[in-house]
Amino acid sequence: MKRRNFLTGAGLAAGATTLASALPRPAIAQDRLEWKMVTAWPKGLPGLGTGAERLAERITKASDGRLNVKVFAAGELVDAMGCFDAVSQGQAEMGHDSSSYHIDKLPAAGFFSAMPMGLTAGEHNGWIYFGGGQELWDELYAPSGVKAFLAGNTGAQMGGWFRKEIGSVADLKGLRFRITGHGAQALAKLGVEIVPLPNGEIFSNLQSGAIDGAEWVGPYNDLSLGFYKITKLYYWPGFHEPGSATQCIVNKGKFEALPDELKQIVAACCSAENDMMLAEFNGRSPAALASLVNEHGVQLKQFPRDVLVAFGIASGEVLQELLERGDDITRQIASSYLRYRQDTMRYTRIAETAFANARSYKFDFPKG
Repeated sequence: MKRRNFLTGAGLAAGATTLASALPRPAIAQDRLEWKMVTAWPKGLPGLGTGAERLAERITKASDGRLNVKVFAAGELVDAMGCFDAVSQGQAEMGHDSSSYHIDKLPAAGFFSAMPMGLTAGEHNGWIYFGGGQELWDELYAPSGVKAFLAGNTGAQMGGWFRKEIGSVADLKGLRFRITGHGAQALAKLGVEIVPLPNGEIFSNLQSGAIDGAEWVGPYNDLSLGFYKITKLYYWPGFHEPGSATQCIVNKGKFEALPDELKQIVAACCSAENDMMLAEFNGRSPAALASLVNEHGVQLKQFPRDVLVAFGIASGEVLQELLERGDDITRQIASSYLRYRQDTMRYTRIAETAFANARSYKFDFPKG
């Protein structure tokens, strides 16, 4: 499905909710559809859970109720990791989760969420919308009867919470760490024991000592989840998810049966939520981080350079394996992603990275 067919533009977030005024009203009540959206998130989880709820509400309102979407949090209809199968099999019409949760079934799915040492949120949008990513995503999911849209992004994530300090690569060996996706595969190469827990089980396992550390997202979520009550060591930067995209997945048969205007509404509302969620995480995380440090005594720790280099080497090995050992579609996706990554790194270095470095120089500037 080509992007020009969708409603886009700077006013999309506001415009999507007013589309109903321009659409024909259904003649009879039977034209109204009731859809279920299953999610990987606990009910009310800031950013992710509330983003899924906001997306469902946006679609319902923009369609003037013609497409009414009801949200089911993780565990209410299916478990946190069961969204893809539920949508594929028609148990639910829609789902909201991370594509990286499904790499055991589809190894290339992780490219559409986040890859270790991969793309930032803005770069990822560029690849999906203008670098051929969406077409490859459609091809990957088509045999499962699923259509996917970008529907949120957490931005760059933190490195995670640790019970002990990480001073060298040797400190990683034998560490029991909660992480998912291809970042987990990279850490496994460094001797880390991977424990892939869903969100709702992280706190209790960290508290009991069943795991030695965990990553989730970043300050906005981590403050609400209370990890600071167990350990004060909070590491940065994250290497595993530099811009973690969430997906809205739709049963392909159900989507193709929609009238064109409802297809447009679903696509437009997903695009609007993709912008809104990233804005929410960027807008809320600075204050959340300040609260963690100033009110809860959290110690921010930077990974040593040699550890970050080791992360990078291990990440490269994971990507090389996908490129060389995957099936045809996996190799196509990996090749496209890596070419785009190489090209965008050149631009980012002289654009956003250069500006961020210049902005950090010491000079007088009003504080407001």
